Amino acid sequence: MSIPIDTFFLDPKFEGTLQQKIQRMISEGVLSGRFIPGAKLPSSRKLATHLGISRITVTLAYSELVSDDYLIAKGRSGYYVSPTAPQRTRFESFAGEASDSVDWSRAIAQRYSGQVLVEKPVDWRSYPYPFIYGQADEKIFDHSNWRQCALQALGKREFEAVTADSYERDDAELIKYIALNTLPRRGIQAKPEQILITMGGQNALWMAAQVLLNQRRTAVMENPGYPGLRAALNLARCNVVNVPVDHSGMCLDSLPAETDVVFTTPSHHCPTSVTMPLERRQELLEMAGRHDFLIVEDDYEFEMSFLHPPAPALKSLDEEGRVIYVGSFSKSLFPGLRLGYIVGSETFIREARALRMVVVRHPPGHLQRTVANFLSLGHFDALVARMGQTYRRRREVMQEAIDRRGLQIAGADVSGGSSFWMQTPESTDARALTMAVRERGALIEPGHFFFANPQDGNRYYRIAYSSIDSARIPAGIDIIADAIERL
Repeated sequence: MSIPIDTFFLDPKFEGTLQQKIQRMISEGVLSGRFIPGAKLPSSRKLATHLGISRITVTLAYSELVSDDYLIAKGRSGYYVSPTAPQRTRFESFAGEASDSVDWSRAIAQRYSGQVLVEKPVDWRSYPYPFIYGQADEKIFDHSNWRQCALQALGKREFEAVTADSYERDDAELIKYIALNTLPRRGIQAKPEQILITMGGQNALWMAAQVLLNQRRTAVMENPGYPGLRAALNLARCNVVNVPVDHSGMCLDSLPAETDVVFTTPSHHCPTSVTMPLERRQELLEMAGRHDFLIVEDDYEFEMSFLHPPAPALKSLDEEGRVIYVGSFSKSLFPGLRLGYIVGSETFIREARALRMVVVRHPPGHLQRTVANFLSLGHFDALVARMGQTYRRRREVMQEAIDRRGLQIAGADVSGGSSFWMQTPESTDARALTMAVRERGALIEPGHFFFANPQDGNRYYRIAYSSIDSARIPAGIDIIADAIERL
């Protein structure tokens, strides 16, 4: 029997290529039982005409389906559903529909929900004015070379490196590049034994908190500060002291005497983008030695120092091994990558590696090797340079629009970054402002997420220029300014 050609249509919700859409359409038909073994498919010419696409696209899709044993080709006769095509295993329920009778309020021993974290709309790309932070801009990203690096990692030559269960080990090429190229640019010298690959910067901060803290120890973080870190410290069940931030970063005179670990973002403070000057960095290190505490340095967005040269990393100034350094490729490449690294003494890294082994074993080998290829071939440096140029232009446009409409900037003394930290007039709530501008197609981030006491952030909001074209920025700022005037 032949499968009617009207059965075939392309799913507009599927975001793959045309070839992938055809493969999915046919494989789903086979797996669901709609296309039975031995059924004949339309010729590539007929299906191409029916779908309004090129014949070669259909032919390539058919060929892939043959290689996966969904289809077989019979000489000049055409393509048929394979008699040995994959099938979905079906299970019959004899007990009827299952019910949930567990008392979960008693069964759950530890609760992890309820943390105050930044919320980002899934459909943010559909908004005309997405002043949303931390998302990749597809117009800047180097799709072609990333694809080539991924294909290289999938090649036969690198097959063993990316497919093996590496237990607690990391990709040797990625570690080598970080040790010989990335870290020296921040003035840091480290041996491979002092570097650990993580599932992004937040994962690195969580591991540092788990290894260094317990219920009897005290951690210090910036206020406002990174919500993901606050959640990680809460899970460590330690005593958390929130220290205010001024125009030079963390206020060191507020550090308590019982401090065990200080978490700080000196390059670009989150969320104000303030840069800690060299003098305060040296003072923090001197205090760490005098009072015997450790420092976890989140070198947040150091690559985006396009207004002024980046200040030396705390780790590069550390002469006693007190600084644990956290870096991430998720901001400079794309957030979905979830790949970062942590640098510290061999003793600390040994414990962090053992913790990672229990939780995730190691980050995916293919991702590690793809990033290693992208770095070693120079594509990453070219991308960062391109991002810096683009961000500089967007920042200038946003600064001009902010000044024109008289909006108030709360952050200051930045060397670059990708956002502005803003403050509303005294009578305007930032959460109400967020809802008001969203109705007109603009997305901003209210600031209460970043404060230990969310009420302290009612007048703050963040607007980023990493994911919005320069041409759209003035109109988007007008929407924000108009909404503030109405509120």
